[in-house]
Parts: sequence; structure tokens; C-alpha cells
Amino acid sequence: MTGSGTGPWVGRSVRRLGDPSILRGEGRYVADAIAGQDCLHTVFVRSPVAAGVLRAVQVPAGVWALTAAELASVAGICPTMDRPDYVPVTTPVLASDVVRFVGEPVAMVVAASPAEALDAAELVGVEIDRTPPVLSVADALRAGAPAVHDVAFPGEVNTVVQGTLTTPGFGDIFNAAATTVTVSSGSARQSALPIETRGSLADYEQRTGRVTLTTSTQMPHVTRTGICTSLGIPADLLRVVAPDVGGAFGQKMCLAREDIALVHAARQLRRAVAWVETREENLTASWHSREQQYTLTGAFDPDGRLLALRADIVADVGAYSCYPVTFGVEPLMALSELPGPYALEHYDVRARGVLTNKCPIAPYRGVSRPAMTLALERLMDTAAKQLGISPVQIRLRNLVREFPHTTPTGLVLDKASYVETMQDAVTAADLPGFRVRQQAAREQGRLLGIGLSVFAEHTGYGTPAFGARRLFMTPGYERVEITMDPSAGVVIRIGSSPHGQGLATTLAQIIADELGIAPEQIRVVHGDTDSTPFGWGTFASRSLVICGGAALMAARRLRQQLAAIAGELLDCDPWDLVFGDGRITRPGTESEVAIGHVAGFAYLNMNKLKSTSGSGLYAEAEYDPRGTFSNACHIAEVEVDPETGEVKILRFLVAEDAGRLINPAIADGQICGGVAQGIANALYEELVYDEDGNLSTASLMDYLPPTSAEIPPITIMHRETISDTELTGAKGIGEGGTIGAPAAVLSAISDAVTHLGVDVFQMPQSPHRLHASIQEAKQEGRA
Repeated sequence: MTGSGTGPWVGRSVRRLGDPSILRGEGRYVADAIAGQDCLHTVFVRSPVAAGVLRAVQVPAGVWALTAAELASVAGICPTMDRPDYVPVTTPVLASDVVRFVGEPVAMVVAASPAEALDAAELVGVEIDRTPPVLSVADALRAGAPAVHDVAFPGEVNTVVQGTLTTPGFGDIFNAAATTVTVSSGSARQSALPIETRGSLADYEQRTGRVTLTTSTQMPHVTRTGICTSLGIPADLLRVVAPDVGGAFGQKMCLAREDIALVHAARQLRRAVAWVETREENLTASWHSREQQYTLTGAFDPDGRLLALRADIVADVGAYSCYPVTFGVEPLMALSELPGPYALEHYDVRARGVLTNKCPIAPYRGVSRPAMTLALERLMDTAAKQLGISPVQIRLRNLVREFPHTTPTGLVLDKASYVETMQDAVTAADLPGFRVRQQAAREQGRLLGIGLSVFAEHTGYGTPAFGARRLFMTPGYERVEITMDPSAGVVIRIGSSPHGQGLATTLAQIIADELGIAPEQIRVVHGDTDSTPFGWGTFASRSLVICGGAALMAARRLRQQLAAIAGELLDCDPWDLVFGDGRITRPGTESEVAIGHVAGFAYLNMNKLKSTSGSGLYAEAEYDPRGTFSNACHIAEVEVDPETGEVKILRFLVAEDAGRLINPAIADGQICGGVAQGIANALYEELVYDEDGNLSTASLMDYLPPTSAEIPPITIMHRETISDTELTGAKGIGEGGTIGAPAAVLSAISDAVTHLGVDVFQMPQSPHRLHASIQEAKQEGRA
């Protein structure tokens, strides 16, 4: 559906306003900005070893390079949390005395062209005395393990995050339970793998001394804050611009040490300096994610009700922390949100973040939720099998039904539809019919399986939630500014920084309904610290909820200004006026005035108004909600080839409840993209290190994202449960597809091969891994 016609606009699949220019090849990315600039080019010299003492960096004559010695006045990156279960670690901009992972930058070479910079970088000598690397959590936690850093918890040399929680009375309930079930699950290390790698252009302005950093980022304002803090300069000396961004998914929300070096070099050389990351650099040295292990023990009553849950969670956080959310983001999220959509009262949990000599971790779409949902859902499946009840029934007996519901960690689940969405998905999947097809297939030697997962997705949370984490800064709120010009054109400036989510379109739909105009009349300005109010960027399924709420508030205030003027022009009470189709109408009469006429009056004839708050039309608003929970049920149907271990997904169903759908087509696109990345987590993607700490999967020859051939058709069903916790009625939807898909796929694989004595708990389930499990079961006679 196009944007033609009249409102209401909310609830319609309006085509995304920014897509035509992208489809015509008119997008402007960092590389486009560099191509049009007379600039120097950089290449980073990176550590070839995982751990060692850096003895010297030798820069030959004629090569201009930065090393740690030239950055003595530049502060390292050290995000902190005000809590006793966290140990801060500082990331130097360039490695100085020690290198801690393969790919860590030790020098930055600058030259006139990319080729010359690469040639010069190859001339730089790096002298490193190798030391034994720590390459797994097991190695990091063993007695006598080498220390990745000199700081950690006493007695646990590499543990830097150690969250614990035990609810009152846990032990008595756990020990008295009729049945306990234990599962261990895990997720391999992944890359967010944006199509556009990281890249930046730092352009020095001779006249003012300001630098404009054009960079592929999700958080322009936070990036500026971090760089200026490190360099010790006022914020006004740095402008950060995020142009079109070719994918991010969390990898581009963290402060890059390369960007600090780039801005410093531009200031030193008084020139524009550019850097574009190679794919190998992106896989080796950009942020990784989700290398986690879970051990869960559930205490159940005879009917399958989960009475108590014990959890031990370990996250491999790599060599350094990430700014601003820290390396506590994965383990502490898992601790807080693991109970999910289930009515659990008693909970005992330990969640640790452990250092290794590998690339640091950062949030990736869903953060810990795909791995923790896998663990919890596999626990439910295993308990159902042990207790002799169906996977559907055990979930029906445990899902939250009354709202609001407070979890054992203090999260408040607002109104949702956990039971109803699961029933929608189960009905659509036709489980009885599948069992008939499954049995017939087995008689032909084919292995079919079906699996489901249910989950709650914490979205749109502001400073109340982030404040509880006790970060050194408290993200959350969003502010918007809105103006209407004399011709009724609307400009909204936002601190959020969308990069493909369709936010400009959905905001325009919300504002268009409020002001009675078309979305095409609304321009959204974002991604420029000089042109937008301070904001926290786009991440954590937050932008439509928080920025959308602020936009609605600001639009309502602008509407009041228009109504006040129109009320004078039409000689009526402003509260009685109706906005629509570009006009303001007095109900019950033919009296109306064009919004453009009212806007012109506000600027050009304000002296003719009896009462006015001033010339022009401008409003601003700030919104800072506590957060809301989306929910969904995913069902996957798969076929397993027992001879090769290959898994083919035949069918995928999603029953989703994200509140009011502002734009159903955009919502469906978010779900489909998320499911594709969830399938990647379940079956394909894995960053593998060898015994020396070298990344073996440093190209797309070895790191295997799925293609369209591996992604099945996705059937999507929606419910719209409207919660009173946010203004627009919409809930976040950006991460749900990634959260639920892995658990559904692995559950389906287990269902396909359970008669062979195989159950799967680790992802990805590559053909090699699954085939080995089948062969092992056959050899042990488990089938």
C-alpha cells in the first residue's frame, strides 16, 4: 500500500519513505563520503598473536604512524558499573605493553591512498614475546590459569562479572520438589556480520578546529561523548554524523577504539583521515557475541509446574569491556530475564562474565535472550518428556496468565498474551496432523520433527530499567523536537538513530494522524549531533516505543498550538476542532480552514491573533517509560538427513504480540529478518579459534551465514494486546525473531531424532555436529 489517500495512517502498511533512494542506488554510506573527500587513508597494524608482551613497534622512516607512545595523553576506554559484582577493565586505544587477542590494534598507519597505507603497514615491525593464551572459559577458570588482566575477583583470576540472586525460601521448595530436571546448553560465538563493515571519516575543519566524524554507528551522541572523554576535548569540537548504515545489529553501538585514534590523527595532522574495515578485520577484531553456557535445574511438581529454578550461567566476554553497556551486558541480562514468560517464584542463579584472549563481546540482536530462551525451552521439553506430558501442556501449566506479574528478579511483565499466542501457533501448526505425517515419513526412512518456543521480549525500557543496572551513565529517555513551517511542512528531529528499521515512516504515521496530514509531509532528521537533540540511539527494540512516545507527545503539543489559532479563525472552542485530510474543521458545520493557512498565520500574521504564545509552530517532548514486554510463540518443522546430519527447515510459524502495529509490513519485515538471524544461530554461524588463538573463520568462505535458500517461508500471525505502560500502544519487535527461532529449531531437531537416542542442546547444530551425535548414539545402542 502506498501513502496515497487520507488517514488514519496508523495500522496501515505504508511504504517506507526512505526506500526509493536506496533502491535507486542513491544511498549515502561512509564509503561514499570518503570517495568524495580529499583525505588521507589509514590501515591498522594488528596483533598476530592472542597473548604476549609487546616489546616494540618499529615504524620505518618515511611512514607516518600512531602507536601507544604517541597516545600517552589519550585516556583508555573504561566503562564502569557501581556494583560489587563487577570489575572494570580499561581498553587502551592502541595496545601498549600487552596484546590480548589476535586482531588487537597496535598501530595506525596513515598514507595518501588505501594501497599506500596497506604497503606502509606491512613495513611496520611488531615485536611480541608470546605468552600462553586463555581461549576458553574452562581454561580461564582452572586453577593456575594465566590472567588476561591483572584485575578480577579474588580466587577467580579471570572472572570480572559475578551476579548472584537467591529468593527467600528457595532451598526448602527446591529440595521438597517431586522431580528435578537438569539440562546444559550453549551457544557458540557469533558475529553480527553487517553487510557494511565499520568505517569512519574524520574531517578536520581548519577554521574552527572542529572535527566531523562520519561513521557507521547506532549511537551518534554516545559516540561523541566517549571520544571527547577519551581525548579530553569539549563536545562542541566534535560533530558525529551517521549517514545511511548498512546493517549494525548491535555491533555498531559500541565505542570503537579505532574511531578515537582516527579523530586524534585528524586533529594532529589537521587533515581529513579515513578508515574502512575489511571483512577479515570485521570478523577478527570487531565485536563478537553470545558465547555462553547454561546449566539449569528445574524443580517440578507431579503435574509439571515449575516450582523453583537453579541456574549457572557463564559468558565468555573476550579480552575487554564494551562502552557504554560493559561486558556485564550478557551475563547480567541472562540473570535478570531468564525466567521469561513463566510464573516462577523461587529462583537461585549465578551469572559470570569470564575474560579470555579473544575478541571482546558486545550486544548482538537479542543479546543473551536467544541463548537463555534455548536453555529454558529445552528444560521445558526435557521435563515434559520425563513427566510424560506434552510440550504444549507443560507450557500451558506454567505461562503467566495474570498481569501485571512481577518476576523473581523484580521485572514487571505488563499485559500480554503468552497463552493465547501459543494456542494460535499450535492450532496453525496442526500438531495431530503433523504426528501422522511424521510417522509415515519414518516408515520411509525420513526424519521429521517439530518444536516450539515461547518467550517474552523486554522492549522500550528507559532510565528506570537502566538505572537498576547502575551503569556509569544511565541511558533510556528520548527527546524530540518538532516544527511546522509556514507551508505546513513538518520536521521532527530525533536523538534516536535508525538504520533500516523504518522508524522514519512509523514516526511519520503517528504524527500524521495527530496533525491530520499525510506522512509525506513529514521529514525526520536523525543521525547528526549538530542537528538533533541528545539521544541514546537505536538498540534494544526501543526506538518506536520511546522515540515514538516522545513524537506523539510533541505532535499533540503542536496540534494544540494549531487548534488555538484555528479556533480564533473559526470562532469556536479549539477543543471541538477535528483535524484531517490537511484541514481543520468545526464539527457540525461547513466551516473549515486549511492547515497550511493556519501555519502561515502563525508565522506571517501573528499580530492579528488575539492570544498567542509567540510566533511560529514548535514543540518538544521527552519520554522515559519503564518498558514493556512483547511476546511470541515460534514453531519450526524440520527434516533431518540421518546420513549427513543436514537439517532442512520445512516450515516456520510465528504468533507474535507486539501491541499496536503502527505499520504491519514493517513489523513483519522485522520478524522475518530476526528469524533468519535466529536460524543462523541455530544451524550455521560459529566463530572458531584454533589452539593458538587464531580465528579460523575469518572470511565468508568459512563463516557461514544462511542464504535465502536456507530460510523457509515464514507464516506470521499477530495479536495486538494494548498495555497501559506506553503511550502509542506499540511494543518493540526488533529482536523477537532472533530470540525464539533457535529454541524452536533445536527442539524440532530433537523431536526428529529422539527415537535414535539423541537430544540436542548446543548451537549451532551443524551437519558435522549432529551427524556425530547420531553416530555416537548408534554406537552406544541408545536408539
